[in-house]
Amino acid sequence: MRRLLELTMAAIAALAVAGCATMSVGSHVERGLDVAQYRTYDWGPADALPTGDARLDKNPFFQDRVQGAVEKELAARGFAWSASGTPDLLIHYHANISERIDIDRMDREYGYCYPGGCTPSLIRYEAGTLVLDIIDTRTNRLIWRGWAQDSVKEMLDNQDTMARQINEGVTRMFTRFPRPL
Repeated sequence: MRRLLELTMAAIAALAVAGCATMSVGSHVERGLDVAQYRTYDWGPADALPTGDARLDKNPFFQDRVQGAVEKELAARGFAWSASGTPDLLIHYHANISERIDIDRMDREYGYCYPGGCTPSLIRYEAGTLVLDIIDTRTNRLIWRGWAQDSVKEMLDNQDTMARQINEGVTRMFTRFPRPL
């Protein structure tokens, strides 16, 4: 019986750790924005601030995947890259990796504590955050910002995983991008 309880606790702990890695996505849009007025875009200058993590700084694979995923989403919405002249929109992204701490309170909340107490455990993990800004070049105002955050545990050493997470994050961000009025 005790062995069954230990196995159950281990399975629950594994699920709790996996729960930390769920990608969170959000966005902010300028109120009343009509995106139908925009047709073209270009990339803004590179971020002057380093990500703070050598695993992303100057990583050409990471940069290429982010730009490719964004360009794919913009093309699907009818936007064209501006090869000359002033584009309607300027695209810019920021990325960083930081340590996160999650307090595992699942055992207590769902009654899985064994007699004698239930001390919450701390789960430390690294989370990557990608922020995408879209700026109106006529007004120089931020009209939309999307962001995605996820664990980078397996992404940093595996380009397939990195590409998959970038694609998922950018796709999920753009589901929140406004449609023409």
